[in-house]
Amino acid sequence: MATIYEVAELAKVSLATVSRVINGNVKVSPKTLDKVKAAMDELGYRPNSIAQSLASNRTNRVGVLVSELSGPFFSNMLSIVEQELRAAGKHAIIAAGHSDEKSEKAGIEFLLSCRCDALILHVDCVSDEYLLELHRQDIPFSIINHRIEALSDRCFTVDNEMGGYLAAKAVLAAGHRKIAYISGPSFKEDAQLRLAGHKRALAEYNIEFNEALHCTGNYQEEGGKEALHTIYQQNSDFTAVVCANDEMAVGAMFSARELGFSLPETLSIAGFDDLIFARYTYPTLATVHNPISDMGSMAAKWILREVYNNSSSEELINVFRPEFVTRRSLNLLS
Repeated sequence: MATIYEVAELAKVSLATVSRVINGNVKVSPKTLDKVKAAMDELGYRPNSIAQSLASNRTNRVGVLVSELSGPFFSNMLSIVEQELRAAGKHAIIAAGHSDEKSEKAGIEFLLSCRCDALILHVDCVSDEYLLELHRQDIPFSIINHRIEALSDRCFTVDNEMGGYLAAKAVLAAGHRKIAYISGPSFKEDAQLRLAGHKRALAEYNIEFNEALHCTGNYQEEGGKEALHTIYQQNSDFTAVVCANDEMAVGAMFSARELGFSLPETLSIAGFDDLIFARYTYPTLATVHNPISDMGSMAAKWILREVYNNSSSEELINVFRPEFVTRRSLNLLS
């Protein structure tokens, strides 16, 4: 196996120069960089990751914590985060928090025990004080889908309240007045904000929010199926259903057909997230576009800039504005 000494000899540079190339030091000229890389390729030299981390005080590992590892929502985000990090020569280590405070803290501790240089966090249950304490301990991290004012530069979110408002406004503009709502888990901040936006749109049309037309789901397909059955048993008089995410909307579509509705002729359904399958449901799903991949990209770029000093002229966007995507599941009432 080739050594760093052989690389330096073949490239006719110092050991320190080879070390700078291995550790990504920007002070190496392009000509020297090419010489060293050519020597490494010719000799088949592979840098020792342990030696690299000792020399640079970096492991080139970034820990990523998400609520779940299943489903298209988080897979899209993780794919983009991994691509951004890998393109910069960093590697992602992934853990799940399962929307539970104890599990989220355990996941964060695990990632730190892996000597991650930084963390990208999508959390539901840990307190702001816990995250601020991590900051006080000089642990670098960025946050997706949650905003802490004191750490706003590293928080990347969509305006969930506006998204909830836009979904309801579109349904109202289509002529619907008897609107059911399937919300996400009440302890989740994004679910609370989407419901608040929904209520704001109803208020603009002087429509009182009807609890008999409301059911709390779990952001999963099964939750949407069960929620629509529950609402139907409480009050069968509605012409539209707004769901707090697309997975529940698909479940609601399934239950609607079981209950004898024709989509969208006798029942319109809208979602939130604009996941890939929303374009392929029957009918295609009207929904709020949630730029989760863009948020993941920004969170990764913040880490690369602040922790690894990667220079980029791209401006980081901290708050994204949602957009409603009209598709065939939303029927215009005559």
